[in-house]
Parts: sequence; C-alpha cells; structure tokens
Amino acid sequence: MKLYFSPGACSLSPRIVMLEAGIPFESQRVDTKTKTLVGGGDYWAVTSKGYVPALQLDNGDVLTEGPALVQYLADLKPESGLAPAAGTFERVRLQEMLNYITSEIHKGLGILFDPGLNDEAKTHLKTKVGTRFDWLSKQLEGKDFILGARFSVADAYLFTVLNWCGWLGIDLAKWPVLNAYQARIAARPKVQEALKAEGLIK
Repeated sequence: MKLYFSPGACSLSPRIVMLEAGIPFESQRVDTKTKTLVGGGDYWAVTSKGYVPALQLDNGDVLTEGPALVQYLADLKPESGLAPAAGTFERVRLQEMLNYITSEIHKGLGILFDPGLNDEAKTHLKTKVGTRFDWLSKQLEGKDFILGARFSVADAYLFTVLNWCGWLGIDLAKWPVLNAYQARIAARPKVQEALKAEGLIK
C-alpha cells in the first residue's frame, strides 16, 4: 500500500491509523501546489481529484477521501478496535462524527488557508468554527476520546485538523477540553511517529 501525502495535511490521519493498526505501507510526498510527486511524477495520474490523501492498494486501485480511507483501514485490522464493526449502531455513530469533522471542522478550517480571503472573511469563519469547537468540547467532557474510552479513527482525524489551529492563529486554550484532548492524542507513541515521519516534530 502507498499513501500519498502532504506534511500536516489531512493525509496525516490515515498515516496515524495505519501506524496504530500495524498496517505496513510506504508513502509518497505530493507537492499539492504543483500537483507533482516529490522526486518526479504527475499526481494527476494518481487521482483526478488532485488533492491528498490518496491510498494506492496493492492491486493498483486508488481510494480517496479521508473518512472513507480510515474506515477501510480499520476494517482491515478489526482487532485494532479503531472502528466499531460495520453494520452496528456504534459504527453509525462513528460515521456521524467523521461526517461532522469533515463538513464542519475540516472544511471550516481548511478554507482559512485560502490566501484570497480578506481579514473580515477570516474573522467570520473563525467565529463560525468556534461555535463548532464549543459543541465538540461538550461532547468530549469526561471522555478521553470521541467515542468514549477507546481511541478510534475519528480521533486520528480530529487531531489532524485541530493541529492546523496553530498555523491559522487559533488558540485552542480558549477551549480547555479540546486543548487537553489535543495534547493527549499528540502524546500517543504512534501519533508521535506519524508527526516525525512528516517532519512536523523532531
């Protein structure tokens, strides 16, 4: 398996999941601005979407979209406990949270990287994302992880997008529950390994 990634992008999430699950893989860095592979190659030839993550399977098939990827990976190693079994109500709860993260947090934060946004638009969007953080904080009160007592693929994804706050000038200290959650996930050995692999920490 090969993971196409850009350091710190949402492709960090499936990297964390594969490391947590013990799934062997190789990775290929992508220059998302030029849509080229670092070292040579055309990323458009890998996926016509042009963005990360993309996961090339051993049979040559390519999967995209982070929430789909992390569920696929978790199902390869059900013993890892990274996702409830398919078809259960608990799995639907996981999907509900993955959808919330992708539509309300990922997209809300991701658009703030657009250099064409003026300060007024950025302030408005940060306020809107702040209301989502308020909601998330309530969901995480008294819990170590999103689904309760066990780390799941949703935690890998939420950690990844919350990690962007530092680059965007959003201080998570305003949300102590989220701040503590982020630090707790960051301390996991496999998360540390993922961050080091992408050059995000030494």
